[in-house]
Amino acid sequence: MKDKLKVMLVEDDENLGQILKEYLELKGFDVHRLRDGEEGLNDFSRGKYDLCLLDVMMPKKDGFELGKEIKSIDATVPMIYLTAKSLREDAIQGLTIGADDYITKPFSMEELLLRIKAILKRTGPDQSSIDEPKSLGQLFFDPIKRTLSSGEFEQSLTTKENALLKLLVAHKNKVLTRKIALKQIWGDDSYFNARSMDVYITKLRKYLKADPSLKIITIHGEGFKLVKV
Repeated sequence: MKDKLKVMLVEDDENLGQILKEYLELKGFDVHRLRDGEEGLNDFSRGKYDLCLLDVMMPKKDGFELGKEIKSIDATVPMIYLTAKSLREDAIQGLTIGADDYITKPFSMEELLLRIKAILKRTGPDQSSIDEPKSLGQLFFDPIKRTLSSGEFEQSLTTKENALLKLLVAHKNKVLTRKIALKQIWGDDSYFNARSMDVYITKLRKYLKADPSLKIITIHGEGFKLVKV
């Protein structure tokens, strides 16, 4: 029998926390529910999770701080923020920390489930040939391990960083259009998702500085191109 995917849910609202836990368990997940950021960090430090669902506004330690500490332990674990906040700056902050998605309350359980499935599809065991490890100049990209390395240097990648770099590599020396990247990774090409993608492009450019010959060039009005100069 296939093992259930293990989800850490950190939500201080008793009613919402219980509803989310019961719903996801009905959908086949193994859900561990914690009630504040400190409980969440202690629990994550002791176990291995396939996904983290984090409320932002929590006592003792907020979701952003918890997310940073989780990523310092495991930079590759997928993470979704659940929040009543709708300010774009808060969303960008969560994505910069390394979150894979950000959903604003109130939301439907079906929408959350679809977002979870989309993320887990990118991180699941069934991978195509695009996931074969490959050399990028002086760097070595392993999409399965979600790492970019060179000698003693190794950079762990979040699921969206990994998915975006895979697309750039697949289109190497060709333009990866914004529409294709947004549709394949984010599911739609809304303004908010386009802003989110720009955050990840900036982070990938920072990682690729380990090999100065690798560049991600912006093709204005079209998209991006990975080149070796």
